[in-house]
Amino acid sequence: MPRTRQTSAFALITAAALSLTACGSGDPAAPAGPAAVKGRTPTADVVSSVKKNDAAVRLLPAKVRDSGSLSLATAVGAPPGAFYREDGKTLTGADIDFADAVAKSLGLELKREVASFEAILPALDSGKYDLGTGNFGVTEERRRTIDFVTYINDGQGFAVRDDSGLEEVTDLTQLCGLTVGTGAGTTFEATLEENRHRCADVGEEAYEVKTYADQAAVWISLQQGRSDVLMSTINGLRYAVTQQEGLRFLNEYKRLDVGFAFKKGTPLAPAFQAAVNGLKADGTYDRILKKWGTTGSAIRTSRISPPEIG
Repeated sequence: MPRTRQTSAFALITAAALSLTACGSGDPAAPAGPAAVKGRTPTADVVSSVKKNDAAVRLLPAKVRDSGSLSLATAVGAPPGAFYREDGKTLTGADIDFADAVAKSLGLELKREVASFEAILPALDSGKYDLGTGNFGVTEERRRTIDFVTYINDGQGFAVRDDSGLEEVTDLTQLCGLTVGTGAGTTFEATLEENRHRCADVGEEAYEVKTYADQAAVWISLQQGRSDVLMSTINGLRYAVTQQEGLRFLNEYKRLDVGFAFKKGTPLAPAFQAAVNGLKADGTYDRILKKWGTTGSAIRTSRISPPEIG
């Protein structure tokens, strides 16, 4: 979306004060981390100290090593993934840090272009971009046409208003008769659409799915009662409810590995996998997660297009 609209979305999502705190890590024992500083976006530099990973560089195709650059499509949404800082111009977030750190370890320059979430995966297949980021969960459907190199574990969850009678959603039939808001072109939309029939199967009224391309519109739909419940990323939901009164995180529904996305059959995957694992070994990986308050999303090792988590 245009930067002016994204800035407005950011302001709405983070409420009037823009008090940017850490999202919950999923681990009750984990500290909030530096992202809990009130009144500003985390600014810790976790990238400039990254050293070139020669072993990973050797895995790059010669053509890429010679050119020294890759084109990256980035979906910009809400904290803590990828979003604009308060100036409405500067991109920040965990996805930005991970991509920049991997690129630095590979000795590459990223030619970053902001693109809509739903447009990135088709654009990779057409060759418009070399890779994409946007909290892309690894699903069996996506694995048929896209290669992934994993770097975090996030997934699907729910949020509601404080006055909601929902306490937990462990089965989608608990949503029957309700209106569910979510992002357009996401795994959440796909999951909801694929399972809508289950309400009729148990003799209940189907839930309605309302999709939005604008992250702010998703939250406004909940606040204003046009949606009864939201389905989105675990980390994003945990973060956003800390910034808006009258809303609460409901529960995690399903965990998914998240990865850099590439055209199927890419020769770039081994180098990116080695780079991510190198960042884990040298401590950069943990510093990025701590910065954004998402230590509960750590993976043990990066994998290439792993099976979807059950």
